[in-house]
Amino acid sequence: MKNPILVVNSGSSSMKYQLIDPDDGQAVTTGLIERIGVSGAEPGRATHRQDGETFEFVGDIPDHAAALGVMKGLFDRAGRPIERSGLVGVGHRVVHGGSRFGDPTLIDAAVLAEIKELSVLAPLHNPANAIGIEQAMIAFPDVPQVAVFDTGFFRNLPLAAATYAIDRAVAAANQVRRYGFHGTSHQYVSEQVSQFLGRDDLRQIVLHLGNGASASAIRGGRAVETSMGLTPLEGLVMGTRSGDIDPGVVFHLARTAGLSIDEIDALLNRRSGMLGLTGVSDFRDIESLIDGGDADAALAMDVYCHRLRKYIGAYLAVLGGADVITFTAGVGENAGGVRARVLAGLEGLGVVLDPERNAGRSSAARVISTDDSPVTVMVVPTNEELAIARATLTLVR
Repeated sequence: MKNPILVVNSGSSSMKYQLIDPDDGQAVTTGLIERIGVSGAEPGRATHRQDGETFEFVGDIPDHAAALGVMKGLFDRAGRPIERSGLVGVGHRVVHGGSRFGDPTLIDAAVLAEIKELSVLAPLHNPANAIGIEQAMIAFPDVPQVAVFDTGFFRNLPLAAATYAIDRAVAAANQVRRYGFHGTSHQYVSEQVSQFLGRDDLRQIVLHLGNGASASAIRGGRAVETSMGLTPLEGLVMGTRSGDIDPGVVFHLARTAGLSIDEIDALLNRRSGMLGLTGVSDFRDIESLIDGGDADAALAMDVYCHRLRKYIGAYLAVLGGADVITFTAGVGENAGGVRARVLAGLEGLGVVLDPERNAGRSSAARVISTDDSPVTVMVVPTNEELAIARATLTLVR
């Protein structure tokens, strides 16, 4: 590897990592460490894939420092010690950059402190991101550490799109605005579409549909609107998140159900969305339920697709039409039935899906609309880790 980059995504009880060569785009190693700091009968577990082989660790993983030790040990077992890999940088996914951070940023003590301060805007994510950064700085003291922010691509949204209509003094004092998330994915995918079609002036709608889901409107490479807001809760129906909801529901649940703010937070973030409507969040399970005649699952799918169609219509208006609509992430890339449901009946808006192309499977970017469709519809696999690796290499160079 010419310029190996280690990409780290730290969660509160998990850590994902990849060793990537940004020049050829290949992930030489991928790993997932789970149940970090989680007590109970089930131990921690790590899975490390390299050179076609899988290496595992099962045992106590009390904290993120121990997790990095497990990671190093697995690299050693696989015959590629990370200390001898010529590592040129460590790229970290950081969920929230607030108004302060947009571009990838070299991490020092001051930057790390600010990432921690931004935990008030992302209490479920930034603290874990910061812990992972701290431990990586200890584990690799001589290697540059770079933060790549989920909110970065949307940092310069037009003010009309970024501003909420609440008391401006309250909003300013509490950093309340639309920030948007999944920015690394939206930027990567939109750039891939431009390269694929050979145009940089495209009006694009990108639909990132995974367990978390978001939509964006992009004109000429610049984001002009996105569905997620102050937090990742706003917008589309997701695996466990409600997406758009009347704010009055929060007051209603507090007053009539006696739920606390924390309980409502957990309800809307962890027990809503497709899980709340069906009891499961995996779309393969939901499709099986629908095939078996489950009315709740059928309604949930209708709700999911209806919300998506609303956003597509809104973004067509924001952009004054679209040149391309692109599906990405786990559901967007693999669920042809969802894509067909979402786009059905939009022929009058210039969206004509080709059923055979849509039903096909491929790991490459592809067009799934008809040749004469005024709006091109594409499926483009996202690769946030590669985008983080490339951003890290560009900065450390």
